[in-house]
Amino acid sequence: MQAWIGRHAQTALASLGKLAESPLATVLTVLVIGVTLALPGALQVLVKNALTVSGGWQGATDFSMYLQPDIDRAAADQLGNLLASRADIADVTLVDADEALEAFAENSGFGAALDALDNNPLPHALVVRPIASLSPEASALLKQELENLPEADIVQLDTEWVSRFQAMLQLVRRSILLAAGMLGLALLVVIGNTIRLDIQNRRDEIEIMQLVGASDGFIRRPFLYTGFWYGLAGGLAAVVLVAVATALLAGPVSALAGLYGGSWRLSGLDLRETGVLVAVGVGLGLAGSWLATARHMRRIEPK
Repeated sequence: MQAWIGRHAQTALASLGKLAESPLATVLTVLVIGVTLALPGALQVLVKNALTVSGGWQGATDFSMYLQPDIDRAAADQLGNLLASRADIADVTLVDADEALEAFAENSGFGAALDALDNNPLPHALVVRPIASLSPEASALLKQELENLPEADIVQLDTEWVSRFQAMLQLVRRSILLAAGMLGLALLVVIGNTIRLDIQNRRDEIEIMQLVGASDGFIRRPFLYTGFWYGLAGGLAAVVLVAVATALLAGPVSALAGLYGGSWRLSGLDLRETGVLVAVGVGLGLAGSWLATARHMRRIEPK
């Protein structure tokens, strides 16, 4: 076992040394692999952050229940407490009509025009937040029950835009998988072609090893380690590229979130995603080198 491990370690270091002998070609190949792997990685980061943002829109499932104009503050407060005691409702917030008018006057810029009104045209409102586990069917039934209350005037629930947004994100995630598959095939071609050129350059060496009785596994081993190093370096390069892109976009994204009153920060690849990206690079490197050696070494016969 020690001898077997030693031979593999020696072959791995020798393959790494071969790559170091042509640094420019090695760096260019690694960059091609890294950029190709970074594209689906960056898209995954984009979708993950978008899902995080959409998941934080807890108010998207809230009901806005506008009460009848003749309902006073005390009656509205009493109705809110009654609704909050229901098992399918998590929270009820009372929006006072006077407070709503002041906020509207401050944010709309129509303060002078609103001062000319004799009375407040806005009714009291209740923001009803159902429990998180409430199904869409139960949510629709709850909306109908709220509309049937004699104190209710209008009950609004607008979650279609959230559903559409999440559906678009799911479509993007499926597109990422398809793009990753096609890019993976492209990487197999790139790595396979690189290994093929290496095989052709070492044709005489392979013929000599065949003449002295070397097995196919022994001859194939250096090329497999070459593909391993290409895949490992390309995967690490992809991680670095995604991290650099995330760092460059973190400042503008935080500034944009601040303009909307938020403090959301862009998150990059986590440890699991980093491991998957590197593992995919290594796997593609080994697969590409294996296919190339299995195909082209058959054509080499000792003279």
